[in-house]
Amino acid sequence: MSRLKKLQPFVLLLLLCFFVSACTTVAGTGRSQLNLVNDSELNQAASLQYSQLIKESHLSSDRTKTRMIRRVGDRISRAAKQFMEAEGRGAEIANYKWEFNLIDSDEVNAFCMPGGKVAFYTGILPICQDEAGVAAVMGHEVAHALAKHGNERVSQQMMTSLGANLLGIGLSIGGTSALTSDLVMTAFSVGSTYGVLLPFSRSHESEADRIGMSLMAMAGYNPQAAVDLWQRMDAQETGSGRPFFMSTHPSNKQRIKNLQSYMPEAEARFQPQK
Repeated sequence: MSRLKKLQPFVLLLLLCFFVSACTTVAGTGRSQLNLVNDSELNQAASLQYSQLIKESHLSSDRTKTRMIRRVGDRISRAAKQFMEAEGRGAEIANYKWEFNLIDSDEVNAFCMPGGKVAFYTGILPICQDEAGVAAVMGHEVAHALAKHGNERVSQQMMTSLGANLLGIGLSIGGTSALTSDLVMTAFSVGSTYGVLLPFSRSHESEADRIGMSLMAMAGYNPQAAVDLWQRMDAQETGSGRPFFMSTHPSNKQRIKNLQSYMPEAEARFQPQK
């Protein structure tokens, strides 16, 4: 046991150095985040997953809508490059392999994987209504990728697993009863889920809203369209019935309020298309 105590400061120092080296800041907001995963490896894994999804999905045969998705995607991706270069981080996006596909599905969804792989579902288009609405969604999803939210979520889950393992070892060494250990581990699981992972998810959504508004504005779309989109979303949704603290997204009304507060920053970046 004495030998273990002697090693503890050394182990803690190694862990501290590792975590400090893995800390970065989010482009555009400056928020500190933990990224434990190599970006190129994560992008490669995301690309493989995306290819499998596209292979298994039914792509839309509507050429007009598909062209619109790719047109908006092209403008948003060019704005993303401009945005990152202005932040002095152009190298982080230089190797993105952009791809935009429209999937024929009633699902109200869209996403951008790490590395620039984007999928839209036709079910979200009626809420988007027009190209500006699509740009609001596209900007938001691309912002998740630029802010490395995928990497951060994976890193959070890795830390949660590590914490659970270390706690289990500590309880074992301490001679804690099996019943007490189960109660503590259950409390840790609930606390890490609702106290860490989900609040960070809400933080990610708000951060993506802010960056996304700037991207759509830089791409030539009026950022007011983002507020209009979420007002339509709020009018349509019936709600999940879950309390706010268990939600992975801000409430629609809070989101609209946040978007309105981001408006001056986005409007300053607005570059109307000629």
